[in-house]
Amino acid sequence: MKITKAGASASTKGPVEYFTGMVRIDARTQADAPARVGTATVTFEPGARTAWHTHPLGQTLIVISGTGLAQREGEPIEVIRPGDIIWFSPGEKHWHGASPDVAMTHLAIHEALDGKSVDWLEHVTDAEYQPAG
Repeated sequence: MKITKAGASASTKGPVEYFTGMVRIDARTQADAPARVGTATVTFEPGARTAWHTHPLGQTLIVISGTGLAQREGEPIEVIRPGDIIWFSPGEKHWHGASPDVAMTHLAIHEALDGKSVDWLEHVTDAEYQPAG
């Protein structure tokens, strides 16, 4: 058993190469091999979002607070709220973040394949970030 105490590691800012707007990453974990699971609690300020990206083994998001948006390539933007669980299939191009006016926090769960859990792509443009009504 391993317990990581709340506040044991400092919050980090989401790197500008992969995020638009103010993003805070907390409680980042990566299991020891042979396990592959990693987690992070991510808070997006209003209007903040990830760049387009994929995960080699998929990703699960559990919305903890606020109102967010998520989109997979070729599909409409979906509104996500506390309690919602979002699954992105392996290799599915997508992005997620806060709504324009409300912050959003989610728990992200992913697995690493050969040490890699995410492939970052281009930024989501302001034109693409057009939340549904």
